[in-house]
Amino acid sequence: MTSTLSQSPPRRGATNEPVELARYTIGAGERVIYGQRVCGVVRLVDVPAEAGGRRYLIERELTSMAELEAIVADYLDQAARWNAIPAAGPCSLAHELIEARLL
Repeated sequence: MTSTLSQSPPRRGATNEPVELARYTIGAGERVIYGQRVCGVVRLVDVPAEAGGRRYLIERELTSMAELEAIVADYLDQAARWNAIPAAGPCSLAHELIEARLL
């Protein structure tokens, strides 16, 4: 991952360009995780690699690069285990039900 998000000081009301942090592929297709500073705070979003499709907010108001890296790593792990978009909703519940052989 890159530390571009922490290199420039935040300017009030400024929006920086999105920075690609990771890509992953699930059955529904390839997705991209972007980080972007918006109004002085860093946000993580999950968007389809191809145009069209739903965008998801993963996290906002991140406070450190270590926090950003941990969230991205955990998010990628969840996507791989569930073969789904973690930010889309009740993936964890479905995963637990599958493991308990109730679904």
